[in-house]
Amino acid sequence: MVTGESIHTPVQAGGDASASRTVLFDFDGVLFQGDAFELFIRHRYGSPIHKVLAAMTMPWWLLCGVFSRRLAERALTHIALCGLGAQGYQAAVEAFADQLVRRPRQFYRDGLIALRRHLADGDDVIIVTGCERTLVTRLLSQLGLPELSIVASQLRPGLFGMRVHVHNVGRRKVQNLAAKGVQSWRVAYTDSFQDLPMLKQAGEAVLVNGTPKLCKRVERALGSAVTRVAWY
Repeated sequence: MVTGESIHTPVQAGGDASASRTVLFDFDGVLFQGDAFELFIRHRYGSPIHKVLAAMTMPWWLLCGVFSRRLAERALTHIALCGLGAQGYQAAVEAFADQLVRRPRQFYRDGLIALRRHLADGDDVIIVTGCERTLVTRLLSQLGLPELSIVASQLRPGLFGMRVHVHNVGRRKVQNLAAKGVQSWRVAYTDSFQDLPMLKQAGEAVLVNGTPKLCKRVERALGSAVTRVAWY
C-alpha cells in the first residue's frame, strides 16, 4: 500500500499479528534524523586525547577494516569510549543527549506524532533499535516519552572502558524481542533493509522515507506490498 500522507497510523492487518496491539518503531532514520550513537562517538573524537589514541592505534583498526568495515567501526567505538566506566559513560551520554535534543530538526516530527497517536489508541509501542540503550532512553525521556519499552544495543564495562556487548541489529532484533516474550506485532516502522526479519513478522510493514529502489527490494523479499510514508 502506498500513502501520500506524511503521518500515517496503519489499519489493523490480517494474520496472527492482527491480534496484537504491539507496534514497533526503529529509532535512527524513523524518529531521529541520522545515527544518534555515531554522533556521540564523533563528539568523543572532539577530544585531543581520543584523536591521539586513534592515531596510535591506526594499524589495529585499519587491519580490522581489511576483514570487515563493522569490525573497524567497533574498534573506533572502543577507542572513543576508552577511559569511561559505567557511571562516567552514563554521565557523558546523558549530557550529550540533553544537548542533542535541543538541536532543530533533529527529530522527525511526523514520526513522533504517529508514535504518540499509537499510544493514545492504546497500542503497546516498543522502540527496537541499534542505537545504544542509555542514549536512546535519555533522548526519549527528554522528548516526554519516558515510559516506552526499549529493545536496544548495550555496552558493558571492559578493562579500558565501555565496550559493545549487544549490537541490536537485523535478526538479533527479533531474537531479543522473543527473549522478552514478544512474538508478534501488528505494525513495524523502519527505514532499513536490515530490519527485514522484523518486517516479515509484522501484520503491516511500514517504510519511512524509503527510496523507490529500497521499497521494491523490500517488497520482493517480503512477497507483499509495504506501506510507504514520507516523514519530516
